[in-house]
Amino acid sequence: MFSTTFDTALGEFALVWTELGIRRVFLPGNEAIALDHRLAQLGAQRAEPPRVIAAVLNRIEDYAEGQSVDFVDVALDLERVPEFNRRCYDFLLTIPRGSTTTYGDMARRLGDIGLSRAVGQAMGANPIPLIIPCHRVLAAKGRAGGFSAPGGTATKRIMLALEGVSLGAPPGQMQFAF
Repeated sequence: MFSTTFDTALGEFALVWTELGIRRVFLPGNEAIALDHRLAQLGAQRAEPPRVIAAVLNRIEDYAEGQSVDFVDVALDLERVPEFNRRCYDFLLTIPRGSTTTYGDMARRLGDIGLSRAVGQAMGANPIPLIIPCHRVLAAKGRAGGFSAPGGTATKRIMLALEGVSLGAPPGQMQFAF
């Protein structure tokens, strides 16, 4: 397992990969020391990314600059991911840039509205955020819902804004037009 970190317009990302594909993405917001610690805990060796991983890195840089990119063809290593979560992530990969879904809609599409909490747990456990676009999953009535990445829902709103999706003012804030 290998890793690299790289700066983008949004901050420092980290990628972890195996011979099967991308295993982890760490979004910006982690302090460098904390990020190094998390990578070491995974047993990921620092390495120069091979061409296929460098291409993913370049797409992430483009995304952070607001360019329209997708990640549908990126090889993923989901070997250690539970089957239900894989089903959720497979569904998410069909949600295009600029579109969203809800936890309830995903649960219905997976066979049972009662799975909404399980869908939320799968989103919180997503090891490959951005590439598996869990930021595109909203709570009922278009509310942001949760987001387990550094920065929480503020990060989710930024990512959605880069894709042309506006959720309005965060709860507790008012917008004034002067």
